[in-house]
Amino acid sequence: MTPELAARLAELGIAPADLLARGLAIHAEPAELALAESNAEGREFLLIPAAAAAWQAMRRAAADEGVEMFLLSAFRSVARQHEIVAAKLACGLSLDQILRVSAAPGFSEHHSGCAVDIGAPGSPPLEEAFETTAAFGWLERRAADFGFHLSYPRGNASGYLYEPWHWRWRA
Repeated sequence: MTPELAARLAELGIAPADLLARGLAIHAEPAELALAESNAEGREFLLIPAAAAAWQAMRRAAADEGVEMFLLSAFRSVARQHEIVAAKLACGLSLDQILRVSAAPGFSEHHSGCAVDIGAPGSPPLEEAFETTAAFGWLERRAADFGFHLSYPRGNASGYLYEPWHWRWRA
């Protein structure tokens, strides 16, 4: 763990030993990122080049089968993750509440440039209802063909709540 990451965690009151006890790993930011997708508002979603290519191929394959999906989130910096957790603390949430739904800075799979949060038309973003969409059904059947895997299924050992929208690419 870098001194900068240790300082960020200390500032937020997060004990690294607690994260490691949950089996969570530190995820370094990649040296290279590529555009995976941009949305109608012009927001760009970045992933490592191989993951970006895999996402694009997977999205095309789903579209060819009549299933629409899009990115809600991709690469996220350690600094941005710190801001997210700090904002939730400022709103009065406890660390326990926050760390069941948000990763601590340095421990988010999004830092790796390999993780995506996926949305579908008509489904509220980042909610469990995503599991009822055609996109989720398609992902369950076909995502592994493109190297993507559901990171946080029900009852996962990491301590995170179920996130049917969060998928990670693994080479």
